[in-house]
This record gives sequence, C-alpha cells and structure tokens, in this order.
Amino acid sequence: MRDHPDPTVAAELGLPDDARLVIVECAELGFCHAANVGVFDALRSGGATSAALMVPAPWARQAAAQYRGEDVGVQLALNAEHDLYRWGPITQAPSLLDGDGGFPRTVTDLWDHADLDEVRRECRAQIERAVLWGFDVSHLASHLDAMLLRPEFFDIYLDLAVEFRLPIRAVTSEVEGQAGFPIRALAADEGVRFADAFATLPDEGGTTSRRLLAETLASLEPGVTELWFRPATDSPELRAMSPDWEQRVDDHVLLADERGVAELFEQAGVTAIGYRTLRDVMRRGS
Repeated sequence: MRDHPDPTVAAELGLPDDARLVIVECAELGFCHAANVGVFDALRSGGATSAALMVPAPWARQAAAQYRGEDVGVQLALNAEHDLYRWGPITQAPSLLDGDGGFPRTVTDLWDHADLDEVRRECRAQIERAVLWGFDVSHLASHLDAMLLRPEFFDIYLDLAVEFRLPIRAVTSEVEGQAGFPIRALAADEGVRFADAFATLPDEGGTTSRRLLAETLASLEPGVTELWFRPATDSPELRAMSPDWEQRVDDHVLLADERGVAELFEQAGVTAIGYRTLRDVMRRGS
C-alpha cells in the first residue's frame, strides 16, 4: 500500500527511517454539533491527532468558536450529499448549486456542471475563511474525494496546496489507478507532502473497534499512514440526519479513550503525529 517512500519525515523527527508514523484524522468537523463535540473530544482528551473542517457546513462557525489551536486542516467541500441536510457555497457560484439550493449531492453532478473558475474561487475562499476564523490550517482534504479523482479538479487542489504551502490528503495507489492519472507523483513533483498510506477500520462497530484498530496498527508498514475517522456524539440530531450515525458514534467511543489508544500505539510500536508535522517538514524542505 505504501508507494511513496519518504524517510525525511522520520529522519527530521529523529526517528529511524523504518519508523511507522500514524496520523489519526477526524473528518467533517463542522458537519453538525454532535460532530464538533466528538471531534474536539477526540483531539483534546482522546487519541486523535488531526482534524479537517468543512467550512461551508452548518456548524463550522461553532467549531471555529471552540477552536483552541488544535491540528485542524480544511476539508474542501463542493458537495452536500445528504438528502434532507443541505449546505452550499460561501461564494457567488451558480454552477455549484443544484436545484435544491445547496451543493450537488453527487460528485458526478458536480463534475458535470461546475465552472472551474468558480471551483477555484470557492475553494480558496474556504481556506481563507478558516484562516480568518483563527485556524492555523495544517493541511487540505477533499470531501468525497471530489477534488482528487478528476484531473481538472486536482489541478486546482494541487495549486492551492502549493500556494498555501500545505500537505494534502491524497489517495492510495489503487484508487490512483482508477482515477487514471498520477496524483501522487504530481504532488510529489511540486514538493507537496501526503501520507504514504491510508487505512479505515471496517464497519463492525461496538467492542470490535479496539481489536480492529490493534490489528490495523500491527500491520502497518514503515512511513506515514493516515487512519480516518468521523467521530460524533450520539444525539437525536445526528440520528435524524446521518444514516451512518452508529459508525460515527463508535468512532467517538474508540478515539475518546486516550489511554486505550495510546496503549495500542505503544504495543504496535508506532508513533502518532499530526498533519501539522507534515506541514512543518514540507515548509522546511521548500
């Protein structure tokens, strides 16, 4: 799974080149109040090391009000995939609206109708608004991978990463093959950092989550691996809006156990870092 060897990160941290580094990423900060509580809990008293803010989402401003300097990037959002829970662009961008007044529900609809100048303006505005709100932005991610899997959208994603000197959440080599263009090589050529590998725990939930995390950590290869979660606390709001609410709650229960997650890291011999570490290494290198 690891196809972009980069011993520099480990070396700059004073670790052996074969060290196994893990970023525990919490996606969709700002999605709803339950997500904000779950993500910040995982970052502050749990096992998470990084998070990604969806600036246009309805609860993003509340997330900004709760921010205390944690490792948070921007999850560029051009879709609102939920049928009854909508959000839209923060710029004047008619091509980024569907007939329901929000972002398109599917990436295919986005790709078919989006004006690329409006995409670039909207994405830059999302980053700038996060900075205005006080976030020390650590990286860029793409909601639903919409900015990753089409070359004309990826060009904008990469340009913004270079402009703001930020690492990106990329894709695995397997997904890159499906996309049909060299995502990882193009980013590397521009000096933009990204994780070597990515892992998501199977959706089994409950008491199996800890076992699955332990198994995943034990199987990691040297380099930087991102583990991806969407923690949220249980609430009527979350249950009403999100069909996968149980998995989000399971993610919170798992990550909120700081001692338990730290113990699993120690047992597996891995070192936890955040995207801010990658950003700092990237900026020193450039």
